[in-house]
Amino acid sequence: MASRELAIDAMIRIEKSGAYANLVLPDMLDRSSLSAADRRFVTELVYGATRMQRACDHLYDRFLVGEVDDQVRAGLRIGTYQLCYLRTPAHAAVDATVGAVRSKGRSVVNAVLRRVATSPIEFPSDAIRLSYPDWIMDEFTAFLGRDRALAALEAMNRPAVTAVRQDGYVQDPASQLVVAATGVGPGDLTADVCAAPGGKATGMAHRGATVIAADRRASRVGLIADNTRRLGLELPLIVSDARTPPLRPRSLDHVLVDAPCSGFGSFRRRPDARWRIEQEAPERLGELQRDILAAAFELVRPDGVVTYSVCTFGRVEGDDVVRSVLDAEPDAELLDPRPEPWLIIGTMSVLLPDNESDGMMLAQLRRRQVR
Repeated sequence: MASRELAIDAMIRIEKSGAYANLVLPDMLDRSSLSAADRRFVTELVYGATRMQRACDHLYDRFLVGEVDDQVRAGLRIGTYQLCYLRTPAHAAVDATVGAVRSKGRSVVNAVLRRVATSPIEFPSDAIRLSYPDWIMDEFTAFLGRDRALAALEAMNRPAVTAVRQDGYVQDPASQLVVAATGVGPGDLTADVCAAPGGKATGMAHRGATVIAADRRASRVGLIADNTRRLGLELPLIVSDARTPPLRPRSLDHVLVDAPCSGFGSFRRRPDARWRIEQEAPERLGELQRDILAAAFELVRPDGVVTYSVCTFGRVEGDDVVRSVLDAEPDAELLDPRPEPWLIIGTMSVLLPDNESDGMMLAQLRRRQVR
């Protein structure tokens, strides 16, 4: 019961206080006396019920009459998640969840969950079944096509898998593929202009490149410093806005722009992100990305390359950004898209999320030699 009580409290904080699941839950677990197994169970309940919130709401709302308090709503969500996704036996899921609800609405939770346990699991749309806002479903379908969109969205409803590099740094395989795609090596003078927390910068340094790592806030640069120390590396660190980097124009062999983005490709790791992203975010971020990529291109010497990557999908944060620089810079040329496992859409190499990795888009621009 204590596990479900903590899960209900976390769910309420995430929804009502705007707390981020990946920040609030670890802190709550650290302050609890739960066993390791119970902590894993709470994490599954909170992440799973938050991720599948829309689907769970549909499944129990069919049997709910009137408004309910926060305790009841959170209890219904974690109870429905146990019944329909964890396949917990009804007697265990219902009784334990009802016991964890600390309000007068326990009888409502009991009655509704018993109806959920004996009713078919049916959904009126794929967006509700997969538990995404309609507009995100529409964005994915427009960019990837229906079949690929459904497969990608389904993949991101599965828990993320921890991936560890040879040096011990925890980094998603998609990000490791971006580092490999840069092609940097010994002797290359490189900048990572949106570097925090430092995974890609340290990855390029391990390939032998001299890497200048920058980010716009001192606290974020501090994260890079912590990670470089832990990995036994020394990188020049800069606090700077990627739109106005304090580096000499045409002085670098390579620049990585791992730009701030809407994060559509990382929903596995951020269970509440799908409910927080505003529909206007891609357009707003696209403007920022165009400015950053244009500034980055000014830093590379002839034959130098800029790698642009974002952990999201869509024309606005991908093709439109890259073409804006190609159109504005007569010396810019698009390098050939990456081979498999990348999918080619317009100017972008697209990595679809699967059981092992997040989703990603990537493109590379080279400055032509002056003849």
